[in-house]
Amino acid sequence: MCGIVGVASNAPVNQLIYDALLLLQHRGQDAAGIVTQLDRKFFMHKAKGMVRDVFRTRNMRALPGNNGLGQVRYPTAGNAFSEEEAQPFYVNAPFGLVLVHNGNLTNAHALKAELFSEDHRHINTESDSEVLLNVLAHEIDKATRGLPLKPDDVFESVRRVHRRIQGSYAVISMIAGHGLLAFRDPFGIRPLCIGRGADGTYMVASESVALDGTGHVFERDIAPGEAVFIDLAGKAHFMQCADAPQLKPCIFEYVYLARPDSTMDGISVYQARLNLGETLAKRVVSMVPPTDIDVIIPIPESSRPSATQLAHLLGVPYREGFVKNRYVGRTFIMPGQGVRKKSVRQKLNVIASEFKGRNVLLVDDSIVRGTTSKEIVQMARDAGARKVYLASAAPPVRFPNVYGIDMPTPEELVAHNRTIDEVRDLIGCDALIYQDVDAMKQAVRAAMASDAPALDGFDASCFDGVYVTGDVSAGDIVRLNEKRVGTEEGAEDNSRLALPNPSE
Repeated sequence: MCGIVGVASNAPVNQLIYDALLLLQHRGQDAAGIVTQLDRKFFMHKAKGMVRDVFRTRNMRALPGNNGLGQVRYPTAGNAFSEEEAQPFYVNAPFGLVLVHNGNLTNAHALKAELFSEDHRHINTESDSEVLLNVLAHEIDKATRGLPLKPDDVFESVRRVHRRIQGSYAVISMIAGHGLLAFRDPFGIRPLCIGRGADGTYMVASESVALDGTGHVFERDIAPGEAVFIDLAGKAHFMQCADAPQLKPCIFEYVYLARPDSTMDGISVYQARLNLGETLAKRVVSMVPPTDIDVIIPIPESSRPSATQLAHLLGVPYREGFVKNRYVGRTFIMPGQGVRKKSVRQKLNVIASEFKGRNVLLVDDSIVRGTTSKEIVQMARDAGARKVYLASAAPPVRFPNVYGIDMPTPEELVAHNRTIDEVRDLIGCDALIYQDVDAMKQAVRAAMASDAPALDGFDASCFDGVYVTGDVSAGDIVRLNEKRVGTEEGAEDNSRLALPNPSE
């Protein structure tokens, strides 16, 4: 999961890209990068860390130009500790290309071998984004045949890229001296939208919040398989480049990843989370009488809309029982499991008066490993709760995600090959209530605007094990897990549980 943005303007874009990346910071905190173009020259700065730490005044001054792109990185493959794998990536031929990518290629290993043996291109990192850039560069080179680059050549190149690569990808690229290109995978798994400013500036970004927060008017989402090419004259050209596109966005975006004030593919993220609380209420009533619940408390932050709606429908008081310390940051050296547990308590502190002597229903957006949930349940008991119930606005996470979310291996997922009762015993709560898979899909679909594009379904693979690209086998999952960004013993959890919260 990463956040990407591209801008084509008649004015300097460095500050605009910086501001957009701040609005997308929730999508990645490991590294950040910006590249701008002046005439035919690229200017780039990238490093590990948060946007505010990576870019100082001297770095911003060194990023001239009216076109540019940027990325905030959350690594799911490759080396999380290498600044070389921070994006954007660059190749000097043809023309000179830079690229940022959100997603995960499921056939990156085969492509890397292909690029070496057939395309005669060298890949210098373990990043699948560098593989994608070189495939794009090779196809542009073939499509142009030395002629001036035309929009039709660009679209033919994207068409060939779609036929070669598999997995999820939202891409923004700049072609030196020609323009800005953006495209989305044929299933629309990862999000991408476009908008315009009052001065005619075009912005392409992962989420609509980047447009809203920088004064741009959202125009529409890039369709699955579609490409947009904005030439140096500021004219946008659109073309469907996939053979059989289907709109099946990642449902985990609506459950957790996206900011609540974003709209994706016509679906309000905030309304989707309210709807999840509504359907969850029916599950709770079937398992725990509302009269046995004294208070409903969300686990900060993205579960709040669901918890609010749940409390309203059950007629039970909603309270804030946890305070999140936003300034802890990452603890990179954690020598043992005991210290890892301590870090949960450093990030969350209880308001004991909301727990003491009460039957408490905790609401979380999802449960992945279960280790954090177990610790939070114990924190509630330590604060004096008489009973602790736990409800998840998402169904059990039983399968790995291979499309750009760093889900753990199956063996690390608390719900993998376990019954709900077994998971409840491991977490230590008095009752465990999960969302239903079909109810989740219906709840998110119900948040669609009336004029939204037709939805063909969702990628809900981490919940139902159905991989929408149709090319993922058990062997592929094993191989992809070997490429996951690993953590040494004692390192902080680098899974979904450690992601920055969209509400921050």
